[in-house]
Amino acid sequence: MSIHTQDSPIRRGQRGNQMSDVQRFNDEVQKAGKDGFDAIVSSFGEANKGLQAIAAEITAYSKKSFEDSTRAFEQLLGAKSFEQVIQIQSEYVRMVYEAHVAELSKLGEMYAGLTRNAYKPAEQFAAKTGAFHRQSA
Repeated sequence: MSIHTQDSPIRRGQRGNQMSDVQRFNDEVQKAGKDGFDAIVSSFGEANKGLQAIAAEITAYSKKSFEDSTRAFEQLLGAKSFEQVIQIQSEYVRMVYEAHVAELSKLGEMYAGLTRNAYKPAEQFAAKTGAFHRQSA
């Protein structure tokens, strides 16, 4: 019986196939990691855009609200009778209530849009990853 110190060509070929399988798996894992990271970065970018838009909207609403209250206060100072004070205040309260309800509705829509837009990259990544796994199975 002789001891062979070298592998046969068949064994080297099998080992080569195994290495190429390992290399292919490694490449797929790296690509999936990169794609996942890209999806997260994109999601954060979308969330940032949405939050900036919401902040701008709140700032504009606050400015308008301050201007409206200043105008109402000036009208109150110019009122000639108690009835006129009550009328000015009632109109101001009605206007503030309607503006507040409209603003809350608008902000609710903006938050919903932010959530949808921030989730899209992650959803696309998950769909692509799921499709890849179904193909390789």
